[in-house]
Amino acid sequence: MTRTGTGAAQHPAEHSATAAEPDGGMQRGLKNRHLQLIAIGGSIGTGLFLGSGKLISVSGPSIILVYLVIGFFVFFVMRALGELLLSNLHYKTFGDIAKDMLGPWAGFFVSWNYWFSWVIACVADIVAITAYVQWFNPSIPAWVPALITAAVLTLLNLQPVKFFGETEFWFAIIKIVAILGLIVVGVILMATQFQSPDGTTASIANLWEHGGVFPMGLSGFVLGFQMGIFSFIGVELVGTAAAETENPRKNLPKAINSIVVRILIFYIGALAVIMAVTPWNEISPDESPFVATLATAGFGLAAVVIQLVVLTSAASSANSGLYSGTRMLFGLAKDGHAPAKFALTDARGVPKRSVFFTCVFLFAAIPLLFAGDGVIAAFTFVSSMCATLILFTWGSIVVSYIVYRRRHPDRHAASGFKMPLSRVAPRLVLAFFVFIAATLLYGDDTRASILAAPVWFAILTVLWQVRKRRLIREGRPLTGVVPTVPHPLDRE
Repeated sequence: MTRTGTGAAQHPAEHSATAAEPDGGMQRGLKNRHLQLIAIGGSIGTGLFLGSGKLISVSGPSIILVYLVIGFFVFFVMRALGELLLSNLHYKTFGDIAKDMLGPWAGFFVSWNYWFSWVIACVADIVAITAYVQWFNPSIPAWVPALITAAVLTLLNLQPVKFFGETEFWFAIIKIVAILGLIVVGVILMATQFQSPDGTTASIANLWEHGGVFPMGLSGFVLGFQMGIFSFIGVELVGTAAAETENPRKNLPKAINSIVVRILIFYIGALAVIMAVTPWNEISPDESPFVATLATAGFGLAAVVIQLVVLTSAASSANSGLYSGTRMLFGLAKDGHAPAKFALTDARGVPKRSVFFTCVFLFAAIPLLFAGDGVIAAFTFVSSMCATLILFTWGSIVVSYIVYRRRHPDRHAASGFKMPLSRVAPRLVLAFFVFIAATLLYGDDTRASILAAPVWFAILTVLWQVRKRRLIREGRPLTGVVPTVPHPLDRE
């Protein structure tokens, strides 16, 4: 057996993308419960647990409105993605959608950009894990937890997709229970008018009695959108996981429609309780407000438990991101947009070479920890860079949807999962993304990320020209063909 396009001998434990089954060597091993919890876990990550402290210090209670606004627009992005994925079950990634609707170059740009954004997001999560570990013991060298985390993530992603789904299922359960527990504790503290050691009484009135809902003015509210967008990175994971999910026509809509409830409970509910128990101006931007709130309330042991939970959450977020990145790299290799060896899977359907290549970059977190002014500074830089790149990915989904609706009105009319306000919403979402980019440019600590983005896209432009010429020279198509014939699962 030989590798397609290379003529090299293939290892017996590996097979080409087309050798295993119609989905390209990967397996539909994710069940409904896996997809639902991946959807929840993907939207509860490091940005909420660690980054919200800095956001609160910048925006005050108005951060609640920031999350509501971002969540509103992200919901439309996800509904657009859902309709696109279900319009053709041969789509495996956003790259497949982009190349089909916008052209081969778009598939190349979107896929590589999404891969790189998750590499950066994983680095941010490793930085956060370092901060959590040092909370327990500040004497531990920063490089130790970073190195161990990168190694463990590599091992986890070398397991079959069913193992990934089960791991994320339980990680998400832990996060959900922790946040709901925090909300219940906070409500009890408010009901009993608990007083902290400094004399502050837990009350819902703390949301407006310390400078109002907009204590930092309009500028503070606007700046909240910078890192607020990072908190939502991962919601699109359900789109990546859909390629390995049983019965996507039934399970994907459930996962996407639950986004609104998740935002209301896990973002709005949790942050409202935190700022009601501890006034926003007493929350440190350099630590997790979840841990600080319980510690202030005198729940020392509970604070330790929450710290373990947020550490687990960061590991879960990084694990999900690495999974998504490796699947995107797998798709790139199948299209000829990356070296062919990355399209190989082992006997269990794991694209292990894509895993190893992606994991190499995780170790970049180690020098990053020593390059800035501290863990939070490092986290702010990488998270804002990731937010910049994810805007391009989400924007490509929306633009692809606009083209899809114009090019395939029949598919849209027949869809059982139409995007609401499909004529107006996509353009409003794109305008909102322009606004987010402007806020990143406006902030002193996020400006570098938005200014660096053109350099990244210039590199992608050069790489695309090189890859395109090579494919033409070899007589190969510029992109893999997305089948338009019915998918085998359509009969379900």
